[in-house]
Amino acid sequence: MIKQLHINDFDYKLPEERIAPFPADQRDMSKLLVYRKKKIIPQNSFRHIIHYLSEGSLLVFNNTRVIHARLLFHNATGSITEIFCLKPVEPAEYETAFRKKGECTWECLIGNLKKWKNDVIIRSIQHEEGNFELVATKVLKTNKGYHIKFAWSDHALTFGEVIEKAGIIPLPPYIKRQPVEADYSRYQTVYAQHEGSVAAPTAGLHFSEQILKQLHDKNIHHTMLTLHVGAGTFLPVKSETVTDHVMHAEQFSISRKTLEMLLDHSGLLTAIGTTTVRSLESLYWLGVKIKNDRKTILRLDQWEPYRAKGVTDKKESLENLLKYTDRYHLDELTVSTSLMIIPGYKFSLVDQLVTNFHQPRSTLLLLVAAFIGEDWKKVYEYALEHDFRFLSYGDSSLLIPGFH
Repeated sequence: MIKQLHINDFDYKLPEERIAPFPADQRDMSKLLVYRKKKIIPQNSFRHIIHYLSEGSLLVFNNTRVIHARLLFHNATGSITEIFCLKPVEPAEYETAFRKKGECTWECLIGNLKKWKNDVIIRSIQHEEGNFELVATKVLKTNKGYHIKFAWSDHALTFGEVIEKAGIIPLPPYIKRQPVEADYSRYQTVYAQHEGSVAAPTAGLHFSEQILKQLHDKNIHHTMLTLHVGAGTFLPVKSETVTDHVMHAEQFSISRKTLEMLLDHSGLLTAIGTTTVRSLESLYWLGVKIKNDRKTILRLDQWEPYRAKGVTDKKESLENLLKYTDRYHLDELTVSTSLMIIPGYKFSLVDQLVTNFHQPRSTLLLLVAAFIGEDWKKVYEYALEHDFRFLSYGDSSLLIPGFH
């Protein structure tokens, strides 16, 4: 059942000076707020998170990699048009698109569109190995922006290499500065692997190689899935009621090996970031759907879980997913989800959550409120009163509601 919620109830005053413009000097030296079973433990350093995670527990990370999605082109008048790459269109699969040589088409947002007079715009790129020309052509206007065809003169380069050399890392819009050299490493997790995100899975930015080693030494296991974070993560809820908000769709992939780990694991499951929560909970409901329809398409709509009549335990759900991979001889599942997690949602896989502090009136804050209930207000008041830094480069929290 879907609750009728008003977005005004998920608002709070976030002073501009509390938004972190830069990361902490060291990844694991950001602050950590621990909320455990209705109580807030006095603030810690993130490098102490190991003390609050149980031996034998399992952490799930999102190993997406942020691409240099902002491409700047100079117009004949001297003005600048920005092309912001959102997702691949031709070819549509991320890894294939980044390996493509010569040309490809992406869905993009255009900044300063009125100054782009012709359909074609050209930029010369100089780099260590030489130079090449990058040509952008407007192909089609869409509801979200434009389809832009990119072509480049050096056909030995893949598109991944082109934007690595020509693009700028896309800091969030609330960080009101241009990127500096450090951002190219710090706005990336240390375990980032698969290119595709236009925003970092920021909960993971606090993890250092040292902490990952400590987890291993304490017999705390971890595994990965991949969800490429889109620009939709920054969209505020503009409707008065939460149910009128249209949630953006995102794709994620998860290997059969990780599904087996989730099935075999009997301890606490900790999601690193809201993108991971959304993926894991979507998996559970897809396992329920497969139980009722073996040929189901791997897509979850926004409100499906709230209307579901038949549910199952998480073990059976994961078994259904593994049977699906066997039936279609798949090494991994690729899933599209529009799941919107709001108060009233019952969590099926995730026990604990590591996450940053999110914007007022956002879908990410709604997810936190669903996870710990009305205590989200207590957590955010504490963070504001104790000088925690907010949003992407801000501090972290470990939320342990204890509902399992």
